[in-house]
Amino acid sequence: METKKVKLGEYDIMNTLGTGSFGRVRLAKQKSSNKYVALKMLKKIEILRLKQVDHIISEFNILKQIKHPFLIEMSGYTQDERYLYFVLEYIQGGELFTYLRNAGTVQNEEAQFYSAQVVLMFEYLHTKNIVYRDLKPENLLVQSDGYLKLTDFGFAKVVEDRTYTLCGTPEYLAPEILLNKGHSKPVDWWCLGIFIYEMLAGIDPFNDEDPMAIYQKILKGKVKFPRNFDNEAKSLVKHLLEQDVTKRFGNLKNGVDDIKQHKWYETLNWKDIINKKIKPQYIPVIQSDYDTSNFATYPDSTELPDPVKPQDDPFKDW
Repeated sequence: METKKVKLGEYDIMNTLGTGSFGRVRLAKQKSSNKYVALKMLKKIEILRLKQVDHIISEFNILKQIKHPFLIEMSGYTQDERYLYFVLEYIQGGELFTYLRNAGTVQNEEAQFYSAQVVLMFEYLHTKNIVYRDLKPENLLVQSDGYLKLTDFGFAKVVEDRTYTLCGTPEYLAPEILLNKGHSKPVDWWCLGIFIYEMLAGIDPFNDEDPMAIYQKILKGKVKFPRNFDNEAKSLVKHLLEQDVTKRFGNLKNGVDDIKQHKWYETLNWKDIINKKIKPQYIPVIQSDYDTSNFATYPDSTELPDPVKPQDDPFKDW
């Protein structure tokens, strides 16, 4: 799908689906087609204040070039003096986070199903030298058929060699990010290890109330597994939560195949995952094209951010 410049007037803007540091995502309806989309609205003044121009440009360029059944698609964009607007597909099932929180833990088979999709997302992104850097259940949306879509590419970056920005969610940060040694694609495989552990144990492996204590636990690298944790899953998680990037699965000479061919995935057919031939255990309840009941409700905001003057606007030529 080609990303084209659109006019804001083409859309009826509706309720909020999510909020972030630069603004919010709202449900919107394209008047001409009656099609529902998710409109990501980013406050320009906040992007400038937090010196995040490069991150946003990076997110925009990445969204324009990705096309994969498990990655969110951007169909259009526009702007005014206050906001940048990204027109994204609307995924009605809400965040995987909500489902996992209600479930507590999931069975082995379901954890394989969700994590296998993440493996395929990262495999595709890494062929384009894109490091995602922000995997967490909040950024995985559930489609109406029960399969996932990865969203929020705010921390994603094209990395040819390595990069040094500290970013991500505390519980999911790889040790090389904390040590500021420079990082690249292996950070995504570390995040996969955290994700698998979290689904099966119901809690992340380095959890603590205090972020500094989380960082210390990550650097110590001691992972305690609950008694009922599947042995093969434990083996894969240990290979992914490997402090030494030269020994971490996904980063060895066989690349992603070390993960895909691991015993834990033995019963899983990778072609059936990408072709959506496996029936998910959880299918979200969706009443209509504009159903937002799978998302949290947010108070509406009518407060407008200050406009940015054309001479200060780094996005004016988009």
